[in-house]
Amino acid sequence: MTPRPERAAELGLEPHPEGGWYRRTWTSPATAETPRGERPAATLIHFLLAPGETSAWHVVTSDEMWLWHGPGVLRLQLGGEGDAPVEGEVLALESSAAQRLVPAGVWQRTLPGTEEVLVSCLVSPGFSFDDFRLADG
Repeated sequence: MTPRPERAAELGLEPHPEGGWYRRTWTSPATAETPRGERPAATLIHFLLAPGETSAWHVVTSDEMWLWHGPGVLRLQLGGEGDAPVEGEVLALESSAAQRLVPAGVWQRTLPGTEEVLVSCLVSPGFSFDDFRLADG
């Protein structure tokens, strides 16, 4: 495991199962019915990657809106909607493109960067680990 970055400690972030560091910062009090049960209408996390860190291929059953805070660039790779990810389009989150959407059911991962980067991720309907899957292998 990578040592906890100073900014992760300052923000109270913990290791995320996919890689990187996170903490839920908001959960909507409103709820939504989904095929997998009731969920908050939306949730929000901080997510931090240190230089060279990545997140593994994963898929979520809800839309995810990524919001860039910097300072580095976060490169987000999409992997299609199949049973397993395939290398696809790479989206950059940076000052000129500070918001990016990953639609529900689309595989995604982050690629290593050279600078620390902090983003937020708004998930709707709200995130549950019951709706999250890491790629095999």
